[in-house]
Amino acid sequence: MGNTVNNRRVVVAMSGGVDSSVAAALLKEQGFEVVGISMQLWDNSSEEDAGASTPGSCCSLEDIHDARRVADTLGIPFYVVNFEEPFSREVVDYFVESYTRGETPNPCVKCNQVLKFEVLLKRALELDARYLATGHYARIERDESDGLKLFKGVDPEKDQSYFLFTMTPAQLEKVIFPLGPLTKTEVREHARRFGLRTAEKKESQEICFVDGDGYPEFVSARAGQREGEIIDRYGNVLGSHRGLFRYTVGQRRGLNIGGAGGPRYVLAMDMEANRLIVGPEEELLTSGLEAREFNWIGDVPREGEKVTAKIRYRHPGVASEVILAEEGKVRVTFSTPQKAVTPGQAVVLYRGDVVLGGGWIERAIKGNVGQ
Repeated sequence: MGNTVNNRRVVVAMSGGVDSSVAAALLKEQGFEVVGISMQLWDNSSEEDAGASTPGSCCSLEDIHDARRVADTLGIPFYVVNFEEPFSREVVDYFVESYTRGETPNPCVKCNQVLKFEVLLKRALELDARYLATGHYARIERDESDGLKLFKGVDPEKDQSYFLFTMTPAQLEKVIFPLGPLTKTEVREHARRFGLRTAEKKESQEICFVDGDGYPEFVSARAGQREGEIIDRYGNVLGSHRGLFRYTVGQRRGLNIGGAGGPRYVLAMDMEANRLIVGPEEELLTSGLEAREFNWIGDVPREGEKVTAKIRYRHPGVASEVILAEEGKVRVTFSTPQKAVTPGQAVVLYRGDVVLGGGWIERAIKGNVGQ
């Protein structure tokens, strides 16, 4: 292998869930030569069972077994690849370092960017495959004049295009999203039709490499913690915190500062002074943001053009204007003020259902963003 591309061979990233299982089944039904691959990303064995002889993984050993059983049902080759080292370096280290900088990271975006569409895509091409396929709810469609574009998935509840803003035009040429035109209900119906053991399997909602203690203890174990003061905008000390990484902008619960003066929310972190700044809900509103490391997939918006900006995954989107700043940075002005713009999260821009690009939120801006 490694000399001639097989135009009908596709490597499917199989996580052991219903989505990637159906993606593999649909592609085989369409006549592709399908190869299933599961990525072993994280060794949980020391946490799960000190005497375990088999390493755990990001998606758990049980999930890899489910993926293998689905591959057996479909009659396709199946392999497990160990990507623990790049995952630890590119995703886990980024996750911990982001929290220690006072940001709220998005490890799913980083995992897609590096592990799936760089490392795994490279492995797929080494296997002479023409494509890499995943179970994402998004669409790649060709525009006759502008080439391939990334679109939202048709199911608004499952659309995952927000997590894919780092993709490049070259990657769009080599990636397939079979589930983009489907709803989750239709995917489960297909799974039953194919007789897949994952048809009724529940979805995981947790950060895949963090155990039951949650992310604060995970970060604390790797970075330590510094206690400090909780203050308001005027410098009044209201309480103490056990480490700034335990909080995110917009958070209300867990502040333990009493109810006098009404509810308070996390507004920002003063990393230099190790202080958590809180205030009333209205102080969460901002008129725009600045983002770094911006990646454009589609057309760059024209000056004055209204686009839709999503500032987190479940955000409904807001009409916005974009100002190109220095290289790799943009400023986004909202048509209406938005709550809890969070450094470290992603802002993704859309024109209708088309993903134009996205970047990492560096800071929220109050007042006129263009000033």
